[in-house]
Amino acid sequence: MAAELTAHHRRLAQQKREAITSAATELFLDRGYDGTSLARIAEAAGVSKSTLFKQFPTKAALFEAIVTESWQRDAGDTAARPQAGDLRSGLSAIGHRYADLIGRPGMSRLFRIVIAELPRFPELGRMQFQLGKLPYFASVQHYLEAEHEAGNADVPDAVSAANQFLGMIANYVLWPRMLLTDWNPTASDIHNAVEQAVQTMLARYATGPQT
Repeated sequence: MAAELTAHHRRLAQQKREAITSAATELFLDRGYDGTSLARIAEAAGVSKSTLFKQFPTKAALFEAIVTESWQRDAGDTAARPQAGDLRSGLSAIGHRYADLIGRPGMSRLFRIVIAELPRFPELGRMQFQLGKLPYFASVQHYLEAEHEAGNADVPDAVSAANQFLGMIANYVLWPRMLLTDWNPTASDIHNAVEQAVQTMLARYATGPQT
C-alpha cells in the first residue's frame, strides 16, 4: 500500500511538473521572459504557488528545466547513441532522431523564446547552448570519434564533422520554421533530407564501400 501511494505521488508530481513547464513555455512566448511571473505561471498551470516554488524556486531554474527536458527526450544520452560498426546505419539513426527532436513544435518555441529575449537575458542563450545543444552535439562527436577509431571513417576533426552533419539537417528541418509560418515539410521530405545528409557524410568520411 505504501509503495502504491509513493508511486501515485510520483505520478502526480510529474503531472504537475509537466503542467508547469508547458504553461511557462506558452507564457514566455506570449508575454516574454521578463513579463512572466512565477505566480502567473502557477495560475496558468493550475497549481499552488508553493507547489511551483518547491520545484522551481526561480524563473531561471524553471527555464533551465525546460531547456534540459526539451533536449534530453531520448536524444542526447549515451544509451541512444549507436555503437560504432556501421557508419551508414549509425548516421541514419542519429540523423532521423535529430530531425524528430528539432522538428517538434516545442523545440521551435524554445528557440523563439531564446532569440526574442537574448538582448536582455543573454544567460538564456547560454543555458540553451550549454545544457541543450552542447551535450547533444558532444554525443554525435563521440560517435564519429568511435567510428574513426574503429577504422570505419576517416574523421580527423569530429567537431567539424558533427557540425556539418547536424547543420545540414537543421537547415532544412528547423531554421525555415523559425521564419516561415507555413513551413511544414512532409515526413517523406524530412526523411529524404536526412538521407541526403547521410550520403554526403559517407562521401566525405567513409573509408570503404558502403552498402
